[in-house]
Amino acid sequence: MIERLRARTIDIEAGDCKVILNKKDAEKMGLRSQGRVKVGSSHGHTVAIVELSETLVKEGEIGVLHRVVTNIKVREGEELTIVPSGRPKSIDHIREKLEGKELSEHAINEIIRDITDRRLSDIELSAYVCGVYARGMNLRETKDLTLAMIKTGETIEFDKHPVFDHHSIGGVPGNKITLLVVPIVAAAGLLIPKSSSRAISSAGGTADIFEVLADVTLSLSQIKSITEEIGGVISWGGAVNLAPSDDLIIRAEYPLRIDPYAQVLASVLSKKKAFGAEYLVMDIPVGPNTKVEDMEQGRKYARDFVTLGEEIGINVRCALSYGGQPVGEGVGPAIEAREALAALEGKEVPNSLIEKSVELAGMILEQGGLPEGRGKEKARKILSGGAALNKMKEIIQYQGGDPEVTSDDVPIGKYSQDILCNRDGYVGAINNRCVIEIVRAAGGPHDKGAGFILKKKRGDKVDKDELLYTIYSENKSNLKEAVKLANHLKPFFIEGMILEKHPSYRMV
Repeated sequence: MIERLRARTIDIEAGDCKVILNKKDAEKMGLRSQGRVKVGSSHGHTVAIVELSETLVKEGEIGVLHRVVTNIKVREGEELTIVPSGRPKSIDHIREKLEGKELSEHAINEIIRDITDRRLSDIELSAYVCGVYARGMNLRETKDLTLAMIKTGETIEFDKHPVFDHHSIGGVPGNKITLLVVPIVAAAGLLIPKSSSRAISSAGGTADIFEVLADVTLSLSQIKSITEEIGGVISWGGAVNLAPSDDLIIRAEYPLRIDPYAQVLASVLSKKKAFGAEYLVMDIPVGPNTKVEDMEQGRKYARDFVTLGEEIGINVRCALSYGGQPVGEGVGPAIEAREALAALEGKEVPNSLIEKSVELAGMILEQGGLPEGRGKEKARKILSGGAALNKMKEIIQYQGGDPEVTSDDVPIGKYSQDILCNRDGYVGAINNRCVIEIVRAAGGPHDKGAGFILKKKRGDKVDKDELLYTIYSENKSNLKEAVKLANHLKPFFIEGMILEKHPSYRMV
C-alpha cells in the first residue's frame, strides 16, 4: 500500500531516522508507533521509524525530522511516497543476545549494519547495549564485532609508516596524559595520529579536554596531512566516518553509564585499525571505583587486547597503571588542559602526571626501536628539554588554535567553593566515581570550565578545617548542586590511627 503525503519539515535533531504521522493516516496504513516506513522523495528513499500525533501533523501530512530531511533532501510541502516497511532482522539477533545466545558472524554484521544505517530505534539500540553488557561476548564474537565496525566505515591509509597510537580505557579521573604522550612521541620523530573520544561516563574525554586548546573536529584529509607533516594530531573520532556505529553505540551507553566489556575491546581496536595504527600501547587503570577494579580483571583486558590485536594486525602492548585516585590534581576539561600545559612548560605539577606520561610514551618509543628499558629515559628528556612543548605548539597551530597559549591563559569556572576537612587524620582513599559525579553536577564536560582541583592526595596528612579540594563551575546553580552532592557523597575518606572505638559511648 503506497500513500502520498505532503512533507512538513520539523527542525528536531533525533538520533533515529524518524517521521511523524497523523493517527488517522497511520490507521489507514495499518501502522503503529515505532513501526517503519520507506519514505521516498525525488532524491531517493530512506527507512524511517514512525511516531504518531493527532495535532502535530494534519491528515495528509507527514512530519519529517532532520535526519530524513538530510538523507533524501526533502523540501517543505513536497509530496512524499510512504510504504510500510518490515522491521530489521537484526532485532531477532538482539533478542538472541538478550537470551544469552552466541551470535554468528552474519548476525553481528547485520546488527552493526543496521546500527550504522540508523535502522534501529533508540529502544532497540539500548537493548543491544544491555544484551552485550549483561550476557557478554566471547573472543570470536568480539573479533567479528570489531571487523564489522571497521568495514562499515572509512579508513585512513598513511603514506608514511609505521603508525603508532595509545589509548586508555578510562575510569580514572584527571587522566590527561594524551596531551603529554602525543607531543613526546611526535617530537621523537614517530607518527602518532590520536583519535580520541568524548566523555561517556567520565568527567571529560580527551577530545573534550583538547578542544579547550584547539579544534578536534578534523576531516580525514586533515588528520592525514597534519600527521604526516608534523608527526602528531589529537582529534575527535566521532567527527569522521571511522567505525561510525561506535559513536551511535556510545550515545546509547551514555545515559546508562555502562561500558560493556566486549564493546570496549571492539570500540578501541576498530577505531585504531581504521586510523591506520600498526602499534598500540593500551593504558588500563586499575583500582577501586574504576572500570577495572582489580589486577585479575586488568590482566584479562590486557590478554584480550593483545590477542585481538594480533587477529586484526595491530601489535598491542598493555600497561596496568595505578588507578586508585585521580591522576594529577585537576579534573575537568579546562582544568586538565591547563595542568597538561603546565607540565609541558616545565612548571611544578604532581609527579603522578609526569611519571605516567613518560612511562607510556617510553613504551611507544620502545615499539619504535629503542632498546627495552630506554624509552622512559628518552621520553623524560624530550619532556624536560622543551621539545614536547614545541611540538604541542605545532599541533595546536595546525589544528586551528593559538600556539602561544600558556597554562596561565586557560580560563576555568569563575564560581568556586572550597571544601574543608572536618577532622584531623590522613587521606585514606579518594573515590574516583564520586569525583566524576561531582564534576558532572558542576556542569562538566559540556561546560569546559567545570571541574575539581585536589589539594590533598591519598596518604597525605590533613588537619581539621584544612583545604581538601575546590569545586569550580561556570554558573552558580550548578556549583550549588555540585557542593550539595559533594557533601552527600564525601569523596575523601579521612582516617586516623584509631579507626573505631567500642563501645561507642563514654562512661561517666
